[in-house]
Amino acid sequence: MTDTETDPVLSHALARQPELIETLKALVACPSVGADPAMAQGMENARRIIETRLVGMGFQHRRRLSPADGSGQPAIYAERLDAPGKPTILVYAHYDVQPSDPLDKWQTPPFEAVERDGRLYGRGISDDKAPMLIALDTLAAFVAVEGQLPVNVKLLIEGEEETGSPSLPGILETHRDLLAADAVLSADGARWRPDLVTLNVGSRGNAGFEIRVQTAGQDLHSGRYGGIVANPLHVLSTLIASLHDAQGHVAAAGFYDGVAEPTEAERDEIAAIPYDEQAAFAAISAQPSGETGYSTLERLWMRPTVDVNGMWGGYTGAGSKTVIPSEAFAKLTMRLVPGQDPQAAKQAVVDHLRSQLPPCATLEIHGERGQAGAYAVPAGHPLLGAAMNALQQTTGQQPLKVRIGASLPLTEIVSRVLGLDTVMFSFALSDENFHAPNEFFRLSSIPDGLAAWVEIMRQIADIAPADFGPYRRR
Repeated sequence: MTDTETDPVLSHALARQPELIETLKALVACPSVGADPAMAQGMENARRIIETRLVGMGFQHRRRLSPADGSGQPAIYAERLDAPGKPTILVYAHYDVQPSDPLDKWQTPPFEAVERDGRLYGRGISDDKAPMLIALDTLAAFVAVEGQLPVNVKLLIEGEEETGSPSLPGILETHRDLLAADAVLSADGARWRPDLVTLNVGSRGNAGFEIRVQTAGQDLHSGRYGGIVANPLHVLSTLIASLHDAQGHVAAAGFYDGVAEPTEAERDEIAAIPYDEQAAFAAISAQPSGETGYSTLERLWMRPTVDVNGMWGGYTGAGSKTVIPSEAFAKLTMRLVPGQDPQAAKQAVVDHLRSQLPPCATLEIHGERGQAGAYAVPAGHPLLGAAMNALQQTTGQQPLKVRIGASLPLTEIVSRVLGLDTVMFSFALSDENFHAPNEFFRLSSIPDGLAAWVEIMRQIADIAPADFGPYRRR
């Protein structure tokens, strides 16, 4: 058991929290939005900060990994293989962040870490820069105090997680031997609630694309052409509305292929989790909504979705412009569950949109995102057991196993390509506004995370590498 008073590794890590926070502020100041080419320097600055930290930790064979064709944002790799005969763990995190829009909703500059009321605010601070640094500083503390790590560690810090990890399969394929390990421990994948000790054991997959509807070769005067030429905004709205029926079910034929209904045991397990639905929705000024026949947590964890992330077109400036636009646009994403094939689910939605398209319009599909399937950790996996034990030892509570409605592309991709399972061990919390304005990270989560990461490293060191054998699929 890790004891804050007697464990020298944890004592060292806790004493260095001010340095961790300063590094975190420097990372937040890097606008590492991988999706935006204008932020290329921010991505490079973030890479350099991380690589400098790894040099100071004595990690070896530091490299930037790309697919064989050299495309995409590079991932950062480094290793310390200090423990012959002990397990080898691939520790994952990501350095890219979501865009900061809408800027007018931020109370402080998004790329400046600002402390307020026991929290640090800034884009990417919770997803995933603070959780990443908690993991790195734990490893640094082991090296500083004991001169080595208790297990063999390979680091993979990705630069495209927020765009669906499109280059990750190629990176894993190209560098398969370099990334060989017994299992993956992810610093990404937020905890569910601040009042409940939980461990995420599954995530939904995702897919997405953009659509363009066109009804004319140019914008038209609404007085001369209104009523005789189709309005693409009207067409697009009708298409979007057709995606769901009155019960909230996705109307696209074939979309649910492979989806299993929650078992009674699963429903009972979910129902037993303390959850104040009224308070949860009041906190976001919303009301429950969704597919009929399922509870809120069943919808969030066990059911797939199709959502519109944005719609635009026509004149949106000040005042009035009496125009019929020639085109309209929308961005769509899907959250997928075990049993669904991302490509097949996406194609089902595309086919549905095409089937509903009137003759007066054309539909173009473009801007496809990377795709990832859903994932669940095998119940008996030794790394899952180590994580459960670590949380119980450091909190005094038995963790509840929960799922997340979000996607962690790594989990399914690394399972499919490398045959490895992933345990999510992030110390972000799901209410910390990641992907939204005023993203923040609780300062209290830093000592909690350091303690748990020290303990899980010690727990893993007690596992025989052979115990991972039944779960390695390649």
